[in-house]
Amino acid sequence: MRIKIVLGGWLLAITLAWLAVLPPELGVSPLVDAQGAATGWWQLRQQALYLSGLWSIGLMALAMVLALRLPWLERPLGGMDQVYRLHKWAGIGAALTAILHWGADASSDWIKGLWGRAGRPARDAVLPRLTDARGFAKDLGEMAFYLLLAMVAITLLTRLLAYKPWRFLHRAMPLVFLALTLHTVALMPLTFWTLPLGLLMGTLLALGSLAAVWSLAGWIGRARSHAGHIHAVRTLGDGGAAAPIEVICALPASWPGHRAGQFAFVRFDASEGAHPFTIASAPGSLGTSAQGEPLLRLVIKPLGDYTRTLGRRLQAGQRVDIEGPYGCFDGRGRHRRQQVWVAGGVGITPFLALLEARQPGATPGPSKLQPVQMHYCTRDAATDPLLPRLRTLCAQAQPPVTLTVHGDAQGQRLRPQDLEATPGPLDIWFCGPQGLGDALHAHASGPRPWRVHRESFAMR
Repeated sequence: MRIKIVLGGWLLAITLAWLAVLPPELGVSPLVDAQGAATGWWQLRQQALYLSGLWSIGLMALAMVLALRLPWLERPLGGMDQVYRLHKWAGIGAALTAILHWGADASSDWIKGLWGRAGRPARDAVLPRLTDARGFAKDLGEMAFYLLLAMVAITLLTRLLAYKPWRFLHRAMPLVFLALTLHTVALMPLTFWTLPLGLLMGTLLALGSLAAVWSLAGWIGRARSHAGHIHAVRTLGDGGAAAPIEVICALPASWPGHRAGQFAFVRFDASEGAHPFTIASAPGSLGTSAQGEPLLRLVIKPLGDYTRTLGRRLQAGQRVDIEGPYGCFDGRGRHRRQQVWVAGGVGITPFLALLEARQPGATPGPSKLQPVQMHYCTRDAATDPLLPRLRTLCAQAQPPVTLTVHGDAQGQRLRPQDLEATPGPLDIWFCGPQGLGDALHAHASGPRPWRVHRESFAMR
């Protein structure tokens, strides 16, 4: 809902600023006058061209700023994972409005075919120093438009590319934005540079360009990145190809600490780039290394091309760069609501940290904790390598955490309707497969409204 509100408000602000600078005579002429001149159609086409272009570059500027991973955006948007979801949808919106912009530009052909050139307005004046750059800016914008569509299509069709080549192509997005910024500055009518639209677009283009340069320089997240090393690595369970691995990381004194349930961007290999992983340990629960370095745990399940190779590539002593922490998945809700935690598969990792924070002797949190009803969904409860530890943590948790295990192999699949038996209004914290999350979210608007807190790591 927050994403829809932000995108809607963003487009509304641009639209209102555009309306404020429209010429007063716009809309007075009929679409086609008595002499057969399509004056109204030409005016409509011209303003559709401008508005769609403003929408597209405005959404791209938003996407550029969101890509900086600014920590102060987390709380209002609900976490860094939601910041990235907004980034993704802003990029998709920029591509869709760019298609509208292209369609408005191409509509001149059918207007000329039906009514001719009569009534077509003269070109609007642009910034004087850029008058001679019109042709170049238009060609540059057209090339950037096709590149934008291609990159958004590749982002949506993630199965076409592994993460590494996708990341390489996505790094070209700031160049596309800078090209479209030049296109906008050179072709935006001179009258549009007056208040309020001129101030709004000038600010967006400046901030987006700064963000693009920051990205191209490789500075995103640098101030929150900490160079540590792998303290220990072990494979959990039977050691098979699908078994998760536990990685204990030793971090420098500059590490600011984290809250239970947060995640970090972790880079084991500079050529691969950083990947988001949940921190599966509570603050201070692992103590420090012999050298006094704070320790934290990652639990990584081999789900993709990259994570499948980590079990044989990682070893103690190897460098690791951890950026963060990020996230607002803290498992805390209103005291008048029943806390319900739902985890599926590797989605158990933030809850392991939250459970460690409830163990006897754990560092007390900033607010009073509540009893929890927890549901853990796994493929096979008989062989799950994380289940024994989960049961121990739940049994010792203070306040208590009541655990219910749902094993697919045992025919115990969780349905949203099963949570209806839990009394009172529900505060549901979910991390796991998208299908189950979608089902919980759809059921949340029923006769007993639920509040669903959902963390998403689909960051491309």
